[in-house]
Amino acid sequence: MAKSTILVTSGAGNTGIPTTLQLLEKGYPVRAFVRKDDHRAKRLRDAGADIFIGDQFSVSDMRRAMDGVQRAYHCAPASISALHFGTIFATAAKEAHIEHVVFLGQWLSGPDHPSMATREVWLNEEVLKLLPNTTFTVNNVGWFAQNYFIGALEPAAQLGILPLPLGDGDVKKNAPPSNEDIAAVNVAALIDPEKHAGKTYRPTGPKLLSLNEIAAIMGKVLGRTVKYQNVPESMLLKALKVDGIPQFISTQLALYADEYRRGAFAIHAPNNVVRDLTGREPEDFETLTRRIVATRPEAVQTFGNKLKAIKKFMQILLTANIDPDVVAHEQEHVLLQSPKFVQDSQGWRKRHDPNAGYIADAPENTSNLVSLVRSA
Repeated sequence: MAKSTILVTSGAGNTGIPTTLQLLEKGYPVRAFVRKDDHRAKRLRDAGADIFIGDQFSVSDMRRAMDGVQRAYHCAPASISALHFGTIFATAAKEAHIEHVVFLGQWLSGPDHPSMATREVWLNEEVLKLLPNTTFTVNNVGWFAQNYFIGALEPAAQLGILPLPLGDGDVKKNAPPSNEDIAAVNVAALIDPEKHAGKTYRPTGPKLLSLNEIAAIMGKVLGRTVKYQNVPESMLLKALKVDGIPQFISTQLALYADEYRRGAFAIHAPNNVVRDLTGREPEDFETLTRRIVATRPEAVQTFGNKLKAIKKFMQILLTANIDPDVVAHEQEHVLLQSPKFVQDSQGWRKRHDPNAGYIADAPENTSNLVSLVRSA
């Protein structure tokens, strides 16, 4: 019997690429929806994927992408228009009679969260429930392992600091899953819908790690001492602006950092999801770090790269502060009068049965950050 054809949306993304590659390895025909024909598309095409180049926010393109497809991976782009994408996906999926969808959800997902992006994740899931003849599985990922490297690998490698606004370096913990393990959960659900239909999974890494432990692992791989530095949220927002990250995304990431400080990502972690669904142990953080470091030029310790990192650090310090409330007003974000972080939400606690209490923790100042950079 012929294997079902599977559409992977955001096919050139962090989870789209490994999901496509792992499905191809198992012999499934895959159509990867990408925005442009670049080196990532070439990699997928060379591996055997059918590349569909189009606009994921276009109903016409989504309809064409789903032609002849039986199953799909729903991964909304990181965008202020994520709910727009979700309704387009659902409209086309209904017309194409898609039999099963794997949806990339979020551990924080709920209707009352302060993050507009998180509420839209919840709404996208609710929209999928309206499809009459489609089953689906939810992959409720928490804080990705890759998040520790976004804008932070360069200062770790060149300056010996891991500057993130995530709270006490010994207390705040996470069991970060790799993109490959997240994809493996997607693949398990896509190739066996009967077993996984109606299920929600939250893949984690194999161990709860403190931020100081994460910094130490990065230092071990980089061959130098790396110290975690708890910086103000304002530093994150300025760093993301310097990196060219859209302000909508940066303001949502700041809210997720707040959840990290509140302990949300340590709840019910680690777990056996990856092992149970894939038959193998989840990838440890050191293995992941070695793979990332081996492919990133900013991880190579040279005098030139160090000067570049110092210059960028000074640029961040000189960048004007970003007011998330102003950004929300200017971009007309949908805001709630009484939003609730997950551990303050009775509904979220009931759905997730959290076993950890609320722990308040505010970011520290940057008084010793400059001295750390000077001594690097």
